[in-house]
Amino acid sequence: MFTLLSRSNTLKRLASSYGMATPASFARRFIAGEQIDDAIEAARALQGRGLHLTLDYLGESVTTRDQATWATREYIRLIDDIVASNIERNVSLKLSQLGLAIDRATCVDNMRRILEPARQHEFFVRIDMEGSDYTEVTLEVFETLWNLEYRNIGVVLQSCLYRTERDLRRMNELSARVRLVKGAYREPAAVAYQQKEDVGAAYLRQMRVLIDHGTYPAFATHDVALLNEIKSYAAERGLARDKYEFQMLYGIRRDLQASYVADGYRMRIYVPFGREWFPYFMRRLGERPANVWFVIRAILGERRPGLVL
Repeated sequence: MFTLLSRSNTLKRLASSYGMATPASFARRFIAGEQIDDAIEAARALQGRGLHLTLDYLGESVTTRDQATWATREYIRLIDDIVASNIERNVSLKLSQLGLAIDRATCVDNMRRILEPARQHEFFVRIDMEGSDYTEVTLEVFETLWNLEYRNIGVVLQSCLYRTERDLRRMNELSARVRLVKGAYREPAAVAYQQKEDVGAAYLRQMRVLIDHGTYPAFATHDVALLNEIKSYAAERGLARDKYEFQMLYGIRRDLQASYVADGYRMRIYVPFGREWFPYFMRRLGERPANVWFVIRAILGERRPGLVL
């Protein structure tokens, strides 16, 4: 249902009119806005609270080379605007936005067009992970770029997939920076754990591998139990707080974000923005029904600190 709703142009127009109408509109809680200037304003506010950030210009699964070219130009413009604004130089993107589903070579070329100015201006670029159908090809593209001497890139791995522990070793051998997430996509039992407890256990196993052998790992989760385990294990292994970071979504558990900064941890906020926010928002809800409750519980959790997300 959510996927169908995300394709409705009528709902998209209504959402754009009302969801982003004012700073108090419902979508502005989770999406920085539709324009680059909106994202930069949000980024400045985050930095003012001692938070780090990564900007994500929304859009994925493009179907034509013209769309991929347009997205590439927008990311290059974003880099220029970030430099001019003097905010932190960190962006995230999806390869399907740059034409991966059309042609791998086109995607690699578009990534290189982005990475050249990014490297020149000392940006870090994180390649987001998409559904399991994209996992292997995403890692292959990442390795291609790494072998072309782009070192200002990192990748995302999803703990729910059975293959992730093997992929972690693969990335650690490169000394590549990994963001570890649980995984937001609905995946079949043939490739992924189905129970929340199994995903959490896998996350902890993989977290230990990253702390022991990774390069500046990033742990993206709002699960308080997992967060406490990460802090405890890092302290046990003597990993300094500036050698890893936590990451959370824009607008989710802002109370936790602030408390971690106050305790001296590095906290990075994933800041999505762009006109494609409505399809993004609806797809995130539709990929897993638990995402709906996740958003609701995250809002309530700020008012009830005892809630575990």
